[in-house]
Amino acid sequence: MAEVSSSTTAEVQHVQRWLAHLESRMSTVVQSENPFVTEASQHVLSAGGKRMRPALVFLTGQFGAVGADEDRLEVAAMVVELTHVASLYHDDVMDDAEMRRGVSSANAHFGNTVAILAGDYIFARASSLVSTLGPAFVARQSDTFSRMVQGQIAEFKGPAVGEDPMEHYLRVLGDKTAALIATSAVFGGMVAGLDDGALAALDRFGQALGIAFQLHDDLIDIMSDTAGKAPGTDLRQGVSTLPLLLLARSDVPSDQELVAAFDAGLDDDAVAGALAALRVHPVIDQAREVIVEYARQAETELAGLPDGRAKSELVALVSDMTSQVRAQ
Repeated sequence: MAEVSSSTTAEVQHVQRWLAHLESRMSTVVQSENPFVTEASQHVLSAGGKRMRPALVFLTGQFGAVGADEDRLEVAAMVVELTHVASLYHDDVMDDAEMRRGVSSANAHFGNTVAILAGDYIFARASSLVSTLGPAFVARQSDTFSRMVQGQIAEFKGPAVGEDPMEHYLRVLGDKTAALIATSAVFGGMVAGLDDGALAALDRFGQALGIAFQLHDDLIDIMSDTAGKAPGTDLRQGVSTLPLLLLARSDVPSDQELVAAFDAGLDDDAVAGALAALRVHPVIDQAREVIVEYARQAETELAGLPDGRAKSELVALVSDMTSQVRAQ
């Protein structure tokens, strides 16, 4: 996904400069009196990332008559990004991941215990920051983190007996990923002083965008050889993402044989063959259409918000995602 938009407007350049400034502030926030804690806490943060969540905070903070207070906007942006980074430490431990953003994962580098505690430390720093914004922000942050944890647990446990695996999967994405993206959109609007109706629209926008974003990320795991991690990571870990769930609904015998192979577990050679088969299967186009539909839902929620650069850049962000999905 593009950092913010592929356009070259002054607003995009402003966002990029703002995000660059935010990097140094976040690095400072997670510093500790203990140099080792600082090293562990900055390990994933310093590897960079899309920074989509703080970008959303910035863009939605531009709504309103006079825009948002820059310092409060920066604090809100750091809260959501640090919360996201903290969750990555925990995710990598659960997944036994070896790489994160092109570098060794914290658990591979420092061990599981340090990675878990470093994630806790980063979330504690985010919690300290959000307390400076006021009770409404604290409440939203708490609810968001609760949803993220519930989504992670639901993913770990899998669908209940009799539960539709597709509904379970989308519910997991809604909590584990989309909740924080929605909060990113809402936080900017809160700092800008938007009314409840506008905040609700931003909430729905972020929720739909977040699901589209994660669905796209799952598709990249199958389709891309240059995504910063080995293609087919989800397949190796036995994670059923959208294309596999669509495949499971097929009545074609060869499709069911492929599903059975996934369920049984695949070695590296088998994963390569499965990827080749999936990449040319009709379920890929079906998955693309599901992602595009969520992107359309996100864009629809922007219709009632004030016109201007903020709205234009958010529409461009959704458009960029849609273009990338179709080209994937």
